[in-house]
Amino acid sequence: MVTKDMIIADVIRRHPQTIEVFRKFGLSCMECQIADLEQVEHGAGVHRADLEKLLEELNRVVREE
Repeated sequence: MVTKDMIIADVIRRHPQTIEVFRKFGLSCMECQIADLEQVEHGAGVHRADLEKLLEELNRVVREE
C-alpha cells in the first residue's frame, strides 16, 4: 500500500508501474533527484495534484501487480 508519507523514489523502485500514475498527475518523479527525499504528500502539493486521487490510483496499480 502506498501512503502519503512514503518517499517517491522508494515507491517507484518497489512498484515501477506507478511511474505512469505519477506522470498522469504531473509528477515527473523518475527524472527528479528530489524524489529520493520527497514524500508523496509533498510532491502532490508542489505539483498541485489531488493527493487523495493520486493515492487511490497509485494503490490501484499496485494491487493489480
